[in-house]
Amino acid sequence: MPESVLNPAPIVRALQAAFARGASRRELLDLAARRMRAAGPPYTSVYLYMVHGNDLVLEASDGRETEHRRIPVGKGLCGQAVAERRDINVPDVGAAPGYLACNLETQSELVVLIRRNDEILGQIDVDSDVPAGFSAAEEAAAREVADALAVLL
Repeated sequence: MPESVLNPAPIVRALQAAFARGASRRELLDLAARRMRAAGPPYTSVYLYMVHGNDLVLEASDGRETEHRRIPVGKGLCGQAVAERRDINVPDVGAAPGYLACNLETQSELVVLIRRNDEILGQIDVDSDVPAGFSAAEEAAAREVADALAVLL
C-alpha cells in the first residue's frame, strides 16, 4: 500500500501529550484539525463534528469556513456516515447523492467516525480540492487519529 501524506504518529503523540497536560476537549479537537490540515494536500479543510443527540455539531475546524455548523444525522455525507455507522470516502463529491457542499472548490471528501466501542462520538470530516484525494492509506492514517481521539475524549 502506498504511503499516506498524513503521518498519524506525531499527531497521536501530540494529542496524548496535550491530554496528559489536562487539555480540554476543544483543545484536543483543535489540535487534531490543525495538525491534520498541516499535512497539506489532499487535506484542504478538516472539520470535527461531534454527536449531540440527533445532530452533528461542529466543534473544531481548520481550513475554509463552513456554514454547516449543525448537521442532522442522516443528512449529507457526514450525517450518512453516522446513520450507516461507517466511514465514507467519496472520490467525486459532485456525483454523491445528497452531498452538502461546504465549499465550491471541494472535489473529494473523507469522513472517518470517532468511535468508542459501539458508541459514535463524532467524526473527522476532511474536504479536498484534489479529485479522488483519499487513498486507502490516507483513510487508514485518518482512522489512527480518530481512534486516538476516541480514547482521549
